[in-house]
Amino acid sequence: MPENPLTAARPLSPHLQVYRPLINMMMSIAHRITGAALYGGTALLAWWLIAAAFSPEQFALANAIFASWPGKLVLFGFTFALFHHLVGGIRHLIWDTGRGFDLKTVDLMSWGTPVVSIGLTLAVWTAAVLA
Repeated sequence: MPENPLTAARPLSPHLQVYRPLINMMMSIAHRITGAALYGGTALLAWWLIAAAFSPEQFALANAIFASWPGKLVLFGFTFALFHHLVGGIRHLIWDTGRGFDLKTVDLMSWGTPVVSIGLTLAVWTAAVLA
């Protein structure tokens, strides 16, 4: 007699507790997080543009908020999220062409993502401060 499919012992899908975190897993999670963070940063950008169009007082208020140290911290985080998501997207675009799937290249591109995004963020902020 065949086993009842409703009561049959089925294999369980492995959880995050089973897997050792790999750099490509972490960069995939970071790519999703930075994508979500870009929503908030884009809303702040829209607020700044609307304030500029609304009145000089509103624009001055928005600029004062962004010029404060918490505002600059948020802008720095937005810049990092933008670059990290961009570099991660380029990595995925390369993978979409069927290239870079050997483990050495996957690790190299995965480690390169935070390095390049941090470097680009620091370059932009250095240029902005020195300008």
